[in-house]
Amino acid sequence: MKAMHVLSAAEMQACDRATTEQFGIPSIELMRTAAASVAAFARQRFPQARRVTVLCGRGNNGGDGMMTARLLASAGLDVTTLLLGEPESLKGDAAEAWRELTNPLHGRAQVITAAEELEQHKSALAADLIVDALLGTGFKPPLKGLTLAALEWVKGSRAAILAIDLPSGWPADETGAMMQDPVFPADAVITFTAPKPAHVFGALTRTWDQPVVVAPIGSPEKAIVSTLKLQWAGAATALTRAPRAVTTNKGSFGHVLVVGGTFGPAGGKAGAPAMTSLAALRVGAGLVTAAVPAPALAVVAAVTPELMTWPLHADVEGHIVEKNLEDDRISTLLAGKTVLAIGPGLGQTAETAKFATELLAATDLPAVIDADALNILSGEPMLLPELSRNGKRVLVLTPHPGEMARLAGTTVAEVQASRLETARNFAQRMGVTLVLKGARTLIAHPDGSVAVNTTGNPGMAKGGSGDLLAGLIAGLLAQFPNDSARAVEAAVYLHGLSADLAVWDSDEHTLLATDCLPYLSQAFRFSSRGRNGYVWIQGLPAEAARAAF
Repeated sequence: MKAMHVLSAAEMQACDRATTEQFGIPSIELMRTAAASVAAFARQRFPQARRVTVLCGRGNNGGDGMMTARLLASAGLDVTTLLLGEPESLKGDAAEAWRELTNPLHGRAQVITAAEELEQHKSALAADLIVDALLGTGFKPPLKGLTLAALEWVKGSRAAILAIDLPSGWPADETGAMMQDPVFPADAVITFTAPKPAHVFGALTRTWDQPVVVAPIGSPEKAIVSTLKLQWAGAATALTRAPRAVTTNKGSFGHVLVVGGTFGPAGGKAGAPAMTSLAALRVGAGLVTAAVPAPALAVVAAVTPELMTWPLHADVEGHIVEKNLEDDRISTLLAGKTVLAIGPGLGQTAETAKFATELLAATDLPAVIDADALNILSGEPMLLPELSRNGKRVLVLTPHPGEMARLAGTTVAEVQASRLETARNFAQRMGVTLVLKGARTLIAHPDGSVAVNTTGNPGMAKGGSGDLLAGLIAGLLAQFPNDSARAVEAAVYLHGLSADLAVWDSDEHTLLATDCLPYLSQAFRFSSRGRNGYVWIQGLPAEAARAAF
């Protein structure tokens, strides 16, 4: 799959105009194709729905709804269409859609001009499915008047709700996960041509596993133009689809060096580097070596027999010490390695910090910096441009919001309030790739482009998830050294997807970080593009679910 760019509301409108004016596809045909996509999706996703209520506004989103209503009624469903506003006020394609719906009449069509009239149509709330076609890409909040009254009216229904383009009330350019203003609920969302910021950032549906899909409706690729420098991370998994050549060997897929861990009389964090190493192996790296404090060696080695280990000198508490920098120990440790992953369970003693920074400075290998290594560097953030060779070396940082706040010298609240700007600005300023973890993890690159990940679920909020992600990133970097940006994006997407598959097969409360690894094989085989051409940026197509389980 080629890159899927995220378009602003204005850019989407420009795309539609270009499709019509430059490429000669009439706008009414775009509407017809969009409605056919909605109708087909509604019947596929909600196959038991026989009674359907379609709520239509007066713009083109309402026109999509009217044409959808006509198609569903023609297919034999019991359809009621409610138009909020006078038919005489309809213009252009929306007016044509109303004519096609009502002349001859398909199903039932009612006109609502005042809030109190909604009470006369309570029978429409008893539908199996409500299609929300009130407001689309051009909406500016807040909801008001008749549309706000319709929201209160809809709350009296138990029907599933399918939103066309966006749940009414969501502005297309919103980059926050939640809305403070009133919005319509949704159990599925279908949009067209390309996602808008709200589709990749917002929690548009009632639950995280409900679908948000993008349907192609005929706009040529040359018409899809954006300057946002935003894209969907899922498209990067095309990198992992190519079969391996029959002549390859373990040396063809890189050698990851994982450095981390503590282990002493008071306990330690030997599990963290073990999980990072296991993930790097599982995602396909040819070789993985875990360099850990000598007392932790046996614990880490036990994770899997395929893992190689390297003992590092440690103090009595099990922390890595400066002695590991003596003689030619660093060059010996780095010999033959192609990617460095440093930080899981590392600790932050003064000697450990010195070892970590000098190890990073001693090599030009692509490096994944995680956990304690991030906290060590937060004390000297201006080392990062030097370590990244001003953007010429691949340096991937994987902070959660707390670590990001320390790196940027700000607060967690400020990071979360401006995740996109924080990630993009830091990546550009430091010359690094920044993976800002959390709901809708961001992958910001030194050139200012940002990919948004839409996989993952609340079950991942447990210790060890970040350790696995560091290993997955390192493992894909080892295999695709010439396409590091997509390798990082694919790793983030596959990590979340494997967790989604694990939860679909069990429960989000009981999920452990390592429970995701057995589902990586299904994640690799998963296609986000359904047989009908829809791209699922959230949720799981029925055919993919059958294939996975």
